[in-house]
Amino acid sequence: MNEPQQKWTETIESDHSLFDLKLKEVWRYKDLIYMFVKRDFVSSFKQTILGPIWFFINPLLTTFVYLVIFGRIAKLSTDDAPPLLFYLAGVTLWNYFSTCLLATSSTFSGNAGIFGKVYFPRLVTPISIVLSNLMRFGVQFLLFLLAWAYYLAKGDIHPNIWVLATPFLIVLMALFALGVGMIFSALTTKYKDLSMLLVFGISLYMYATPVIYPVSSLRGFFRELAYYNPLTGIFECFKYAWLGVGDFSPIMLGISTVVILILLMIGVVVFNKVEKTFMDTV
Repeated sequence: MNEPQQKWTETIESDHSLFDLKLKEVWRYKDLIYMFVKRDFVSSFKQTILGPIWFFINPLLTTFVYLVIFGRIAKLSTDDAPPLLFYLAGVTLWNYFSTCLLATSSTFSGNAGIFGKVYFPRLVTPISIVLSNLMRFGVQFLLFLLAWAYYLAKGDIHPNIWVLATPFLIVLMALFALGVGMIFSALTTKYKDLSMLLVFGISLYMYATPVIYPVSSLRGFFRELAYYNPLTGIFECFKYAWLGVGDFSPIMLGISTVVILILLMIGVVVFNKVEKTFMDTV
């Protein structure tokens, strides 16, 4: 007798378009994304004394350090915005971007053990990183809102309608970190020392981004160069929206959006290409 033909519930193929994000497949694994997000959140503060309170302590300590060094000693301009709120705004945004980028850049090397044992869409991992860090950003943004409400009540700041663009700015930061992180994640499967170079590069990149200073304080070549930094439009728009200060124009945000989408497409292509063979090199 002929045995009944088996019907497979899942077919794994290596041949697919490099531009294919497999979003339908990723949606089917949404429960796995939730598990990864929960794992990252819990493991971050496991065996710590203060636990989630570090969400508040980290940006506060960093803000006070910047306030002393760049505000009191270096006396950098804040465009007449309250220095504490100005630095807190920059720290809140920068923490989310840098943490997402560093974590995403180690997607392959950090999860090689899981990838080698079971199949699931590899894009699930970087997406879960972006979402888990979004939770941390939400807590730190709440801290910013408390400080913002205090200065608003005093009449020291003048927010405007651009505050409605905040979700779009956050999405842009997430996509930027996702795109660049996937590029570095793919490269570090062969060149592991790039991960150390990335840590150093992010530290330098912060000073090329208007985190601790406004673009209006730059002159000549440096000011023109700042407009081509994808994060410049995001940071300037955020500070202009919530604090009412800064040298912001919609063109800056448009440039940021175009550059980020290009980098995201490059990241997707490189990520999809490397995921087929990374287990042979990682």
